[in-house]
Amino acid sequence: MEEAQAILARLERIEELRLARAPAETMLEEVRALLHEAEAWSGAEGGDAGRRAVAGLRDALVRCEPGGCELAVGEPARDVAAA
Repeated sequence: MEEAQAILARLERIEELRLARAPAETMLEEVRALLHEAEAWSGAEGGDAGRRAVAGLRDALVRCEPGGCELAVGEPARDVAAA
């Protein structure tokens, strides 16, 4: 249960950062932390669906490049300092 609460809190933080147009590096740090929390959740209570979700998140992180990456929440993450 604690793992699920950590994931929900992290997702809320990521959404707040997205709305604030946080730098891509900050967003990626949060998504990486989300991956670790999702792995913990998957191991505790996620089952097959949880393992697939974690694999999808891991794959999405691999596709991210310094110029920006498409996050599941919609808009690409951009480094606003470079804009």
